[in-house]
Amino acid sequence: MAHYALLDENNVVTQVIVGPDENLDGVDWEQNYANLYSQTCKRTSYNTVANTHSGDGTAFRGNYAGIGYTYDADNDVFKAPTPYASWVMNESIWTWEAPVDRPDLTEEEVAANSYYVWNEDTTSWDLITP
Repeated sequence: MAHYALLDENNVVTQVIVGPDENLDGVDWEQNYANLYSQTCKRTSYNTVANTHSGDGTAFRGNYAGIGYTYDADNDVFKAPTPYASWVMNESIWTWEAPVDRPDLTEEEVAANSYYVWNEDTTSWDLITP
């Protein structure tokens, strides 16, 4: 079983479907689904996240595609939508990263169930204590 991402004219994923393994029975399933749905189709790996395979396989196309992801044809990878305008793409693992590292929580903050959230207005992390 394999997963296939259908892309619109801007290479944005509109749907992810399940189908036979690539080239099963000599069929080019990417082309088959492209013809069936009248959209570009690219295989995606359910086991690939942050350019790492969750098992002992090889990472494939950077990330498992999701609706709204973009297929980057130049790098042959799927990219998640940008979470914030200030975040930058780490092209070694194909994920978005904040321009400032999130601080570690102190033991007291953990005990208080505190957490950090990104503040795009100040481009910094805000500590939230419920």
